Amino acid sequence: MYKSSVVAYCFGLIGLLVCMGVQAEHPIKSFKDIQWAEPKGFKLTADIYVPEIKKKNFPVLIIFHGGGWLLNSKSIMTDMSQYMASNAELIVVNMNYRLLADVNNTTTANEIVEDALGAVLWVKDHIRQYGGNPKQIAITGDSAGGHLASMVMFAGRSLESDGFAGDTLGFKPTYLPKNKTAEQIAKKDGARVQAVILSYTAFDLLGAAKNGFETSQNMFWKWANATPRGLFGAGITTESHADFYKAVSPINYIPDSKKYKLPPQLVHVGSLDGLTTPQVAGHYVDLLKQHNQPVEFKVYEGKGHGFLDSGCNDYTGGCFKDLAIPTLKDMIVFLDKIFK
Repeated sequence: MYKSSVVAYCFGLIGLLVCMGVQAEHPIKSFKDIQWAEPKGFKLTADIYVPEIKKKNFPVLIIFHGGGWLLNSKSIMTDMSQYMASNAELIVVNMNYRLLADVNNTTTANEIVEDALGAVLWVKDHIRQYGGNPKQIAITGDSAGGHLASMVMFAGRSLESDGFAGDTLGFKPTYLPKNKTAEQIAKKDGARVQAVILSYTAFDLLGAAKNGFETSQNMFWKWANATPRGLFGAGITTESHADFYKAVSPINYIPDSKKYKLPPQLVHVGSLDGLTTPQVAGHYVDLLKQHNQPVEFKVYEGKGHGFLDSGCNDYTGGCFKDLAIPTLKDMIVFLDKIFK
């Protein structure tokens, strides 16, 4: 989670490559602002980047942007999307989702998770027409986007047609395949992915809310020009409905591998990150290891929060080409081990 005050100096693939001082390994074709859903009249779109090389079909990387669930759009991940598609044999899908301040500041945390789940189901349903393999899907996100990627991994079997209501607190994906119910998708583990990369991720929304996220102490509300409120609307608090907050907190979902084997995960964070600290990320990794789940963990020295963002930014104190690319190369190595 970080303030968005982007001053981007590299625009588009050509501009990005010039600033990077390198030549892409292969050209890419882009499909911009593809609408994939319209919950409550709010249009959700995706950008799709396809390598222009001869290959029968490609693995797919889905990206969810960060911004504290209140700021940014998929554009903050444009540089990353272009780099990954042009330097790896991957189709990259850069997704938008509703923010808390959207729809007149009424969007709830569970609805954002439902957007992420719907995004993955939409990709599985449509990516063949772009040359993608729906059986080879990886998901990633940074900060709030990492939270969404991890919730897709954990909540994909907790889908309910009634949505986030009753005792089960299940999720109804924003997009469902034709003639399929949420329960049918859950029974077949239809939202399952093959790899997950979590970048300086938020793991505990209950803890965040107790520490002032829903109040004016959290400057993200001010930066989003929105009135501070509860993550689930009026009348839902951490005291009265702690189960709501736990249901959207990945830290509460980790199963033993004998009961359910999670896909391989790469978890990483910057050594100077004061929002998702190395200790916070390390605790999540320790829990995975205690449950015998596959995970790799990396701490990048000298980096803070938001270092995968496009362009050059005052909050990172640097530029994409210097801060992000070494980490993206590690991501490509991780994904190649799985998909090749």
